[in-house]
Amino acid sequence: MTGEHKLETPIGKEDVARLRAGDILYISGEVFTSRDRTQKLILENKNRLPFSLHGLIEFHAGPIVRRKDSKWEIVSIGPTTSFRMENNEYEFIRETGIAGVIGKGGMGNRTVEACREFKAFYGVLPGGAAALIAKSVKRIIGVYWLEELGVPEAMWHLEVKELGPITIVIDAFRNDLYENLRRRVGENLSRVLKSLED
Repeated sequence: MTGEHKLETPIGKEDVARLRAGDILYISGEVFTSRDRTQKLILENKNRLPFSLHGLIEFHAGPIVRRKDSKWEIVSIGPTTSFRMENNEYEFIRETGIAGVIGKGGMGNRTVEACREFKAFYGVLPGGAAALIAKSVKRIIGVYWLEELGVPEAMWHLEVKELGPITIVIDAFRNDLYENLRRRVGENLSRVLKSLED
């Protein structure tokens, strides 16, 4: 049975432990965007970041922004394909102490192990809803490496209100919703093929 949760960052390990693959989550508080190039810079500068990432949420996204009254404003922000970050995700979760990652699509075994070992989760947001998701962003707290990386790859530090619905795909207990689904489909296909042979 799946549940629905509303959590506020920084999220503690005890709250992460209550999440199960298949649950629905809404997040309020601080999140930050990150992609493959961003991850590398964060790891290289982890002891010199302007804010602590501990207990926060890494959002695999590249927002569309505009200037308004000399400030940045999010126009739309949707999840990007998370598997691109698989190579660095284990180290990233270990070194930053983040509570979770949100993005699009599945992740691999290293992320599953990182979520188990460091009590974190991976969740997905609906695709094609970038303008709607942007309404959850209350303000841009800061932006980092904008000149070096450009808008999509820069690290955007955001305050959000009930960002979601996020479906928990990987929980802290090695449960992987997509892998379980693939397994069930494979088992059902084998049964169907066997029945056709009989």
